Amino acid sequence: MKTSTCEGKHGIQWTAQNQLDDLNFADDLVLLSHTHEQIQKKTANVAAVSASVGLNIHKS
Repeated sequence: MKTSTCEGKHGIQWTAQNQLDDLNFADDLVLLSHTHEQIQKKTANVAAVSASVGLNIHKS
């Protein structure tokens, strides 16, 4: 998932050197972004990568 959520600089600036692109816990994933367009792009990337390995996204 790391490669599908970190394309470009679309996360939240965490520290001077680090950017926070997503939060992960167990089988949950929270995507972070500044704009609606960026979050849609991230969601599409995650969905494509997930589907390629047989996983589905469930909104909840």
